[in-house]
Amino acid sequence: MSTLLVTGGAGFIGANFVRHALEHTDHDVIVLDKLTYAGNLASLEGLPADRFRFVRGDIADAAVVGELVAELAPATDAIVHFAAESHNDNSLEGPRAFLDTNVVGTFTLIEAARQRDLRFHHISTDEVYGDLELDDPAKFTELTAYRPSSPYSSTKAASDLLVAAWVRSFGLRATISGCSNNYGPYQHVEKFIPRQITNVLRGQRPKLYGTGRNVRDWIHVDDHNSAVLAILDHGRIGETYLIGANGERDNLDVVETILELLGQPRDAYDLVSDRPGHDLRYAIDATKLHAETGWTPRYTDFRDGLARTIEWYRANEAWWAPQKDATEARYAEIGR
Repeated sequence: MSTLLVTGGAGFIGANFVRHALEHTDHDVIVLDKLTYAGNLASLEGLPADRFRFVRGDIADAAVVGELVAELAPATDAIVHFAAESHNDNSLEGPRAFLDTNVVGTFTLIEAARQRDLRFHHISTDEVYGDLELDDPAKFTELTAYRPSSPYSSTKAASDLLVAAWVRSFGLRATISGCSNNYGPYQHVEKFIPRQITNVLRGQRPKLYGTGRNVRDWIHVDDHNSAVLAILDHGRIGETYLIGANGERDNLDVVETILELLGQPRDAYDLVSDRPGHDLRYAIDATKLHAETGWTPRYTDFRDGLARTIEWYRANEAWWAPQKDATEARYAEIGR
């Protein structure tokens, strides 16, 4: 593939994917991003102008999408679809934006892709499967039934089903990947790990929902993006691949580790009211991905990856500071 059209490429995972692709492949990259509050052009600064182009636009705008897709060659180019409204708290406060972007936007893209016979890769989430019990030894697999529990995860589930239907009905050359919780640089401070890191850096106490015992399966964003590239190269059309790195940690352990790495007492946090419908545990079985693509994660030591992430936020306050006050004001309004 010579050119990748990356939707949502100014967001957290998308921006890291763009950087990863430009560093580790020969692909050129076009980013299409609406630049909502979670998109940040500063995340794309310093990229090579001869291989990278940014276009501001809405993935639900068929005219904008059609114009960009017309530039792509079916035999060599691809669309990598990261763009999504993705924050559970926001989906509970205002679900409509999640329908517009995650469902209508995905429909617009796959229609354009099938008309040009383009390779399409759809980024999903493990949250479409709902949650697991804390004492359940099982993990999500590609055969796990969908059981979304929030407006966010239900709209992502809907977008997955649209892609799968377009593969079967129209021959769309698509793959889907579902990933566990990502961490790393350029993540908006509304998200769990950067919120706690930046709280401590500002001398404020981290906030934990409920008892802090909810479990997430953490993966470094670079590992997620290397897996996406592996699926583009080696994945079978019509298949779904789950991406995980065996990084299960409960939220309490994550916060205590952040505090320890920043030289603070491990109990210097506050418990706040839990989020409605808060999933208990996510865990991914990535056996299929390993077997079919040969992919393996690089960041197998969560503590080391977290320490590197902390250092990035410490060194890049100018990137996250403009977001911080507005984010905390919004959380204060809802008591979290």
